[in-house]
Order: sequence, then structure tokens, then C-alpha cells
Amino acid sequence: MARARGPTSSSAPGGAGSHPESVWDYPRPPRWDPSGEHVVVLLAGRVLADTRRSLRVLETSHPPVYYIPVADIDMARVHEGRGTSWCEFKGTAVYWDAGEARAIGWSYPEPSPGFEALRGHIAFYPARVEKATVDGELVKPQEGGFYGGWITSRVRGPFKGAAGTHGW
Repeated sequence: MARARGPTSSSAPGGAGSHPESVWDYPRPPRWDPSGEHVVVLLAGRVLADTRRSLRVLETSHPPVYYIPVADIDMARVHEGRGTSWCEFKGTAVYWDAGEARAIGWSYPEPSPGFEALRGHIAFYPARVEKATVDGELVKPQEGGFYGGWITSRVRGPFKGAAGTHGW
């Protein structure tokens, strides 16, 4: 069974003047790292999530995905939605809705071995919320609709998800 390579750092990529990370240097199977970056998600003009305690999941060809602890999410606005999906590494995902906004995020209630740290965290699709930022930088959504990677100036591709990248 695939295992995460575990946390390898206590902080995310460097700030001003640092070189962007290449997603082609990320591992497969993926790994998770704790992040002290300031991650904020807005929906309907209000903060939905605000944390400096996220977990970044890094996987070859994908921009990072930020998993936010439920303690740092306005859970009064979020409820479990319908449907599930399967990740060969992390297990069965469930989806989360907020009001009329459907499937804005996902989580792994019973993650696979090596990814237990993701329990109690929700990842949000940048394309399905009003705005997502990392250290104040507006996040660009990963193309394709299925994947939920967060593209910032700290990472460089090409990224899986766009037309023609299915077989990557």
C-alpha cells in the first residue's frame, strides 16, 4: 500500500526572491507537509476558512492542495454533500457543500495509511469558492474541474488537468 513520505519540512516554499517549486519535482506517491502559510478561503463575501496550520499535499504534475483543519473553518456554513470519489493513495473522499454552492471541497474521513494526518481537514476547490489566497496572493485554480490544486507564483508547471494531460 502506498504511504506518504511524511512531513519533510515545517514551512512552505520561500518568500520573495525564492525560486518557484517545480511540480515535476514533487513525489509520486504524494506526500504531505505541514504549512505555516496564511491560507484564506472566501465564499459569498465572508471568510469561510482562515489558517496558518494547513497541510500541503504534493504530487507529481499537480499544484499543491491545501487541507485546512476543520477548527479553522466556519463549519456552521459547511455541510457534507453527496457523492464520493476514490484516490489510490488517500482513500475515499467525501464532498462538502456550503449553502447553494455544491462540492466546494472534499475530505478523507478515513484516510489510507500514511495519510492519517488529513483526517479532520477539508480541501477547497479554488474554482468553486469566491476567492482563495496564500500569504495574500490570489490563487489560480488548476484547470480541468476535477483536481483542486492551488496555483501561485511559488509553483511552476506544466500542470496536469488541462486538455490533453489526462494520460500524464
